Amino acid sequence: MANLSILVGCLAIIFFTAIAPASSATHSVEWSLGNDYSSLATGKSFAVGDTIVFNYGAGHTVDEVSESDYKSCTLGNSISSDSSGTTSIALTTSGSHYFICAIPGHCTGGMKLSVNVGAAASSGGGGDGSAAKTTPSPTLEGGKAAPTASATAVLKPFKALVVTCVVALLYALALS
Repeated sequence: MANLSILVGCLAIIFFTAIAPASSATHSVEWSLGNDYSSLATGKSFAVGDTIVFNYGAGHTVDEVSESDYKSCTLGNSISSDSSGTTSIALTTSGSHYFICAIPGHCTGGMKLSVNVGAAASSGGGGDGSAAKTTPSPTLEGGKAAPTASATAVLKPFKALVVTCVVALLYALALS
């Protein structure tokens, strides 16, 4: 009887770990001249459902632009624009997203950020949603890919599952 209870408990834990809702992340950006935004995206994974929050003072904007406008710092063709001081961008589609400050001279001065957004975390991806974030590396200036820590993120749900099974096994041994 005790073994059946342990088996049912382990199956329940595995089931709820596998179907737990995926989590989304919020990435904060201090948006000002003099920051290196290519290194900001290095090592970070972005997925559909995440949010980027730009914080900045007066005299700046956050404009989402096309790749060509990003590369050439062309102003005036923005997909979206905000100058409120705190701009939240919900990442609703996968692929590359490009942001610039549309104040003349600011984009050419380095106020530009490119992120590559991976597919949304799926419900079968793991308890914390990180396994489904097999996100391509953020894109640096010049199109080079930056390294990410996605390999360790994939191991988190597996590690939790192994620890849970070991604890259940030790519990079963204690009951017998």
